[in-house]
Amino acid sequence: MSAWVLPDHIADVLPSEARHIEELRRSLLDTARGYGYELVMPPLLEHLESLLTGTGEALGLHTFKLVDQLSGRSLGLRADSTPQVARIDAHLLNRQGVTRLSYCGPVVHTKASRPGASRELLQFGAEIFGHGGLEADLETLELAQACLAAAGVQGMQLDLADVRVIDAVLAPVALEPARVQAIHAALATKDITEIATLSHDLPVAVRRDLLALTRLFGDVTVLDEASRVLQPSTKLREALDSLAWLASQVRGMPVSIDLADLRGYAYYTGMRFAIFARGSRGEPVELARGGRYDEVGAVFGRKRPAVGFSLDLKTLVASVRPRPLEAAIRAPWGTEPALRAAVAALRRQGQTVVCALAGPGHEVDEFHCDRELVKNPADGAWIVRNL
Repeated sequence: MSAWVLPDHIADVLPSEARHIEELRRSLLDTARGYGYELVMPPLLEHLESLLTGTGEALGLHTFKLVDQLSGRSLGLRADSTPQVARIDAHLLNRQGVTRLSYCGPVVHTKASRPGASRELLQFGAEIFGHGGLEADLETLELAQACLAAAGVQGMQLDLADVRVIDAVLAPVALEPARVQAIHAALATKDITEIATLSHDLPVAVRRDLLALTRLFGDVTVLDEASRVLQPSTKLREALDSLAWLASQVRGMPVSIDLADLRGYAYYTGMRFAIFARGSRGEPVELARGGRYDEVGAVFGRKRPAVGFSLDLKTLVASVRPRPLEAAIRAPWGTEPALRAAVAALRRQGQTVVCALAGPGHEVDEFHCDRELVKNPADGAWIVRNL
């Protein structure tokens, strides 16, 4: 195998795309800061038991593991930053009131999440700790929408669900975790045959509700249908009312409901959402995902309400229009003091100046040299002229 061949689902990022990703990163962090979010930078490596404790256990199969040569302890390359940010909130900040934190950094997965996806993501996210109300849920939705809009995403579609719905349906029965997990998987794929098999010995009402969940998707009228066909309970009512209120408050993008959508179920404890847009071939592409995960800090000694979202900048940059090339000034290379002073002055003004080195021609994919620095024959001063 050639030394330059990278592992499967790992890729270099070349100049124009790298610039676009970096510009998006700055834009998203500035957008979060505008909402009052403080930036944190968790480490890429942590002790394995810290990364995979509690809600982090769901990430075990996605986490690369290695041995620390200093201590001999097992380390993990993070596959998600949220448990780390929860640890920071619980142990390092230890605040009593509401805390808003944002982050942006690489995460690595052992397996690609879908065909063609990268295993090395650049994850941006924002979390609110210490507030269990719908106000925080709505702020998270609005910030996710604002971040995608700042990136140039158009035609966004919001998909809402709440894991308390399935909790309410299964509340009358006590099932072993493996069976519950199998039911969740069948609901996520709307596999009616598998759901019927897994629920064959359950009470008639529970079995009927499980099968009904596979049909409860569409616009917000689904919530009224769910109230009518599912067995009533306090938990179900709370979940449906929360979804109805959130859907009524969203502006600027259509809302759909899918009460059988259990992606990330082991992570979330309440509302969950995903924001989609159309890809280059017209297919729906998930650009952001989030929700409420009130249990995330319990393993760190502080069970604080938490809600947030994350997205992958590499997926995002592939879903928006490329940025135009950056305008630049072409200048000759030389040691003449007046020339060097002119180049330095232009750069201090924020201009990009590309000096043409002696020898082979200059090749770039990143800049459009629409001006050049030339010497004025009249007085010998260096001036910029349009090309």
